[in-house]
Amino acid sequence: MITANDFYKVMCAMVPLYFAMLIAYGSVKWWRIFTPQQCSGINRFVAVFAVPVLSFHFIAQNNPYQMDTKFILADTLSKVLVLVLLSVWAIFFKGGLDWLITLFSVATLPNTLVMGIPLLSAMYGEFTQSLMVQLVVLQCIIWYTLLLFLFEYRAATVLIQTQFPGPAAASIAKFELDNDVISLDGRDPLKTESETDGNGRIRVRIRRSTSSAPDSALSSSICLTPRASNLSNAEIFSINTPAPLHDYHYNSNNEIVFWGSATSPRLSNYASSDAYSLQPTPRASNFNEMDAVTVMTATTPTWARSPVAGKVFRNPSPVVPGGRMVWDSPGKYQGDRQAGKDAPEKEISFRDSSKIPMPDEAESKEAAANQKMPHALVMLRLILTVVGRKLSRNPNTYSSVLGVLWSLISFKWNVGMPSLVKYSIKIISDAGLGMAMFSLGLFMALQPRIIACGAKRATMGMAIRFICGPIIMSAASFAVGLKSVKLHAAIVQAALPQGIVPFVFAREYGLHPDILSTGVIFGMLVSLPVTLLYYIFLGL
Repeated sequence: MITANDFYKVMCAMVPLYFAMLIAYGSVKWWRIFTPQQCSGINRFVAVFAVPVLSFHFIAQNNPYQMDTKFILADTLSKVLVLVLLSVWAIFFKGGLDWLITLFSVATLPNTLVMGIPLLSAMYGEFTQSLMVQLVVLQCIIWYTLLLFLFEYRAATVLIQTQFPGPAAASIAKFELDNDVISLDGRDPLKTESETDGNGRIRVRIRRSTSSAPDSALSSSICLTPRASNLSNAEIFSINTPAPLHDYHYNSNNEIVFWGSATSPRLSNYASSDAYSLQPTPRASNFNEMDAVTVMTATTPTWARSPVAGKVFRNPSPVVPGGRMVWDSPGKYQGDRQAGKDAPEKEISFRDSSKIPMPDEAESKEAAANQKMPHALVMLRLILTVVGRKLSRNPNTYSSVLGVLWSLISFKWNVGMPSLVKYSIKIISDAGLGMAMFSLGLFMALQPRIIACGAKRATMGMAIRFICGPIIMSAASFAVGLKSVKLHAAIVQAALPQGIVPFVFAREYGLHPDILSTGVIFGMLVSLPVTLLYYIFLGL
């Protein structure tokens, strides 16, 4: 039975978290204390230092030789069950992969580190901190990596379908990525170059269109300035709304030439506030990207097979009836102005949440029917390469791995951390929890709408997050024999609000970011009464 004292202890753990979030929200929304640029600086500190150090602090203190097998098995079984059910469903429905990724994120990946540890410790005791840390380790090392793999697989599929329509893709034998290509997520325009051998096998090179190697083909592409940072996937809620394209003119060939820098706009219907993504210095923002259209690549090559072995084909310009392509605005092109004809506007976007725009429905169906894909091993090598590069630039990857390594050494040989190192880490990790909630408040304040995806999708998302997730966790827990307090803790942690990292990936890859944004913001607001209801109900 839940007593008044138990309820008070829980509130003492939750109210400070929401207080930090409310202060941050008010400092931007009401009092105008922080500008978007200042918010980005705060969030950069949280992403690069506070959260990774906080994660290391918890993981390093956890004894890996005393893992709770049943608790971990229940959590793993619930996620595998959801993944299997969604995979079967995705086979029979168009766009199934997109919804598989989104629904898996919503149903199984809660905010365990920031919300779970303090909340569960107050509800069921300090021993649950170890349980939550074990789940954090699994999330960072296994489940977030799997999620990233699915996103990159989807991005690679879209890239191939757009650049190699029809049966040509089946002949691809190898992908080569330049060193500055760390993801296929669409933040940077990409170019593909092919080389065909005498057997008809294609070798494809993928590089950013802003790569240092000069190429005449670049003249017909929109050249966007690369990001200053070589890191990725590490900033919480940085403000990055695209600046307008400026300082350009048309040359004698009706091609756009930029005098100044230009930035790649992104497909979004809410303010750009990327979580866990290192970006360059923030730009001026009106907190709205309602009309932004993203161009991942300015090229849609046509491909031919050469009887001459080793001949390189490069055709970077889309085939436009009536003349050369002329870019008039991000993501749209028209026919040659000199030809005096206006071709129908078409959009080329790798960040659309559901489809690749095609000229018309008939062509779209024909392309889909004839579309082939490279061999599974070729795709696997490509995806593992970009996933490895992306993870290698994520501070949270290092914090998790180092935390596990130190805990293995520390608890194996009873080695204590030197005081100088211990207190250096502690002074930052102590600020990590509060600063993470503060960053979430800044993120909420910078959004034009709390419910970005509409009432219907928001309702479905909340039902999946707070009802379906705990039900599946309950079934998995009963299946492995989890009982008593651990069973309650497993159910409550499954009812925590949406995790931030899934939103980050959704934002970066342009896949239903409005749903994940609503899950983060609105989920935080409703999680307080929901988790209390679960706590009270399970305590009866």
